[in-house]
Amino acid sequence: MKLWCCLCFTEEEQDTLNLMKEEDISENDVVPGVGAAAVADHHADDNRDDDRFAMTPVQPRAEALVSWTGECSAAACSDSTVAGSVESRDLSHKRAKFYADFEERYFSTNAGKCSASNEYGDYDFINDSLRTNGETFCDTFALMGGGEESGFDSSIVEDGEGDNSDILKVEDVEVRMDLTDDLLHMVFSFLDHPNLCKAARVCKQWRSASAHEDFWKSLNFEDRNISVEQFEDMCRRYPNATAVSISGSAIYLLVMRAISSLRNLEVLTLGRGQIADTFFHALADCSMLKKLNINDSTLGNGIQEITINHDRLCHLQLTKCRVMRIAVRCPQLETMSLKRSNMAQVVLNCPLLHELDIGSCHKLPDAAIRAAATSCPQLVSLDMSNCSCVSDETLREIALSCASLSFLDASYCPNISLESVRLPMLTVLKLHSCEGITSASMAAIAHSDMLEVLELDNCSLLTSVSLDLPRLQTIRLVHCRKFADLNLRTMMLSNILVSNCPALHRINITSNSLQKLPLQKQESLTTLALQCQSLQEVDLSECESLTNSICDVFNDVGGCPMLKSLVLANCESLTSVRFFSTSLVSLSLADCRAITTLELTCPNLEKVILDGCDHLERASFCPVGLRSLNLGICPKLNILSIEATAMVSLELKGCGVLSEASVNCPLLTSLDASFCSQLTNECLSATTASCPMIESLILMSCSSIGLDGLCSLQRLPNLTLLDLSYTFLVNLQPVFESCTQLKVLKLQACKYLTDSSLEPLYKRGALPALQELDLSYATLCQSAIEELLSCCTHLTHVNLTGCANMHDLNWGCSRGHIAGVNVLSITSSYENVHELSEQPTRLLQNLNCVGCLNIRKVFIPLTAHCSCLLFLNLSLSTNLKEVDVACLNLSWLNLSNCYSLEVLKLDCTRLTSLFLQSCNIDEEAVETAISKCTMLETLDVRFCPKISSMSMGRLRAACPSLKRIFSSLSAS
Repeated sequence: MKLWCCLCFTEEEQDTLNLMKEEDISENDVVPGVGAAAVADHHADDNRDDDRFAMTPVQPRAEALVSWTGECSAAACSDSTVAGSVESRDLSHKRAKFYADFEERYFSTNAGKCSASNEYGDYDFINDSLRTNGETFCDTFALMGGGEESGFDSSIVEDGEGDNSDILKVEDVEVRMDLTDDLLHMVFSFLDHPNLCKAARVCKQWRSASAHEDFWKSLNFEDRNISVEQFEDMCRRYPNATAVSISGSAIYLLVMRAISSLRNLEVLTLGRGQIADTFFHALADCSMLKKLNINDSTLGNGIQEITINHDRLCHLQLTKCRVMRIAVRCPQLETMSLKRSNMAQVVLNCPLLHELDIGSCHKLPDAAIRAAATSCPQLVSLDMSNCSCVSDETLREIALSCASLSFLDASYCPNISLESVRLPMLTVLKLHSCEGITSASMAAIAHSDMLEVLELDNCSLLTSVSLDLPRLQTIRLVHCRKFADLNLRTMMLSNILVSNCPALHRINITSNSLQKLPLQKQESLTTLALQCQSLQEVDLSECESLTNSICDVFNDVGGCPMLKSLVLANCESLTSVRFFSTSLVSLSLADCRAITTLELTCPNLEKVILDGCDHLERASFCPVGLRSLNLGICPKLNILSIEATAMVSLELKGCGVLSEASVNCPLLTSLDASFCSQLTNECLSATTASCPMIESLILMSCSSIGLDGLCSLQRLPNLTLLDLSYTFLVNLQPVFESCTQLKVLKLQACKYLTDSSLEPLYKRGALPALQELDLSYATLCQSAIEELLSCCTHLTHVNLTGCANMHDLNWGCSRGHIAGVNVLSITSSYENVHELSEQPTRLLQNLNCVGCLNIRKVFIPLTAHCSCLLFLNLSLSTNLKEVDVACLNLSWLNLSNCYSLEVLKLDCTRLTSLFLQSCNIDEEAVETAISKCTMLETLDVRFCPKISSMSMGRLRAACPSLKRIFSSLSAS
């Protein structure tokens, strides 16, 4: 296998490469151990080089490239002859050759060694504690220095620790990479410093490229154990570095070397150490410095004043530092942070400072804060959070001195109330947990016409907010225990958060930008007024005190003309809900248990949730855009009116007291009115007249439906499913005459049907499309059932569960029709054989005779023409003694709990499942029966007293296809 990494070249470069191939490839290029075969193969492939170099240029992923070179590094520079040949070439067209075995067999047998080779040469240039092949930190950078003077020996790469020599053992695989210096420079620009060190181990070209100063502009020594000598060596090697990061115990010595050696230093980051005051004196010598960050350090000896004087410094950050006093004189300083620093005095002489952060400087007195802030007239942003000593007087002085102040964070300042404070240019104001902020403070805030963000979380004494701010966009009111009244008039308000305000009872909002209003769990909210032209979503979940007047807010004239989603879940005080909205799309009234009346005039309403509205008595949906509606969860619903031009499914299952229903849904295809015992013939007639597309009609237990109601079914030409179970119907003639497309007819427990009620089915061929017939628990006589099964050959599913008059199922044939005649009476004359062959094939697929207590014998011979029968269920027929079935396609037979079963004869070659649970049949009869079932997989003989656990082997021998036998005595 050959893996080529090729690039696109210009015509001039291509000519040079062709010349190189002709002049340079010789036997001396062969790596020891590769052999002449690889060289010959190399020359043979030269004729195809044009095609290789015409391929799409490779755009290597830098990380993957370095990971791969970690495995190939030993082979890259192992032969000194190769290295000499490479050095003699033009650097701009230098080619590094790699030979490696990529066969899967090699990787599978040498996984541990390959893993080791990945680590080969993997050393961190800034970690003194990490050693590679015994090299020290200084050796590492000597390796990257480039040139022979670095003392780099290629044998280091070849020999290593002596464990990776297998990498050189290659036979017939060549990997060639043609990389110019410019391309290497581009690839290496994506690598971090540790990976650059890995790349330096590959070859001299890569070592030289990875050491380029463009990649070492920023030197990071944070959390690194590095000596002063090593650091000095780095500074000498990269004198043009612009950023240095240092932390640790030796921070002072290192930083002094940095500022004395790196004259182009622009960013200096220090942390977790002690910095003497001499550093700040020498800082001025670092003339290019623009940003200084010091974190978690002690400045000076902790008692004297530290002075920072620099002409070009723009950004200063002293975070969590320990110093008694600090003076900053930086004429170009723009941002400064003293956050969480422990100091008692700060003096600023920074005329251009526009961002100051003194948050959590607990020891700074009020006067020091005032002096520092007022000395910066260009201040735009001020963070004084957690400065508990700040007073209103300081804020007034700051307001007068800093006319451009737009950001103020005074959170956790308990002594401020903003009285007489005017901040007209303020855009962001944060006042979290300010105990002095009350409703009177709003008068001062109201003068901030430019205010965009206002945060008042945990202001425990705040009782009301009334603001008219034209630019306010965001307001937060969280955990304000006494807050009761919110009045906002701001056209640009787009984000509001009001949460855990237990006393809030009134909200009035006017805005043209607000689109979403979440007000969950406002338990005391009773009054809500909204004038929000763009509002689309409102969530008032668990606002238990809301009254019926809330409906007026969300009507078309209520001030929210664009409202689409409204959630009123668990609003337990609502009793009568009326909405007239042309924009409302989704409405949730879940668990509003007190609602008794619902009127929705929302033509675009597509979703309504009424779960838990179990006291709803009157409902009107006129008009709505619903496609489906389930009112079965409203058991007390009495009067219903629906007008929905798009509705296709309506479920009224369980509305037991529904007496008046007006349903005008011209596209309705499914109506389930199960257990609507009060539904009258008039309601059914009106519904069929207005919903002519109904295909499925379920009237189970609709005891008030009679002959007049059935007559209205003639208006439903597409009716395919009709369920009249548990009704008192006697005459089904209207069904037989008008429902010509009916496919499913369910007549469960219709005990008033007589023996002649179904005569049109088997005597006059009524309902020719009928496929499924359910006569469970019917009182039809045996002869009617026999005639039905004999003549209705088009039926595919017949359910006779619990039919007490169902006797022997004997399908022996005599004179061309099925009857309960002993099969022995059938002659074998030519005429009878011909007559049998003329009988139509039955389409019956599923026959269910569960719990037919009077069945004693089941006889279904091949002459019964039941070739389509797939499922036969005779379980719980306790008097059944003999079963003789010959159905070639039968796949599932259930005889469980047929306690009297003694004879079992089966000629069912495709039977896969046989259930004989709790049958009194002996094992010989079972063995004989299953011997002809060549595809039987599952046999259930649990609780069969005459079948022992020792018989499982015999049963498996009788039917080799068996996969599972269920036995109560042993699991097989």
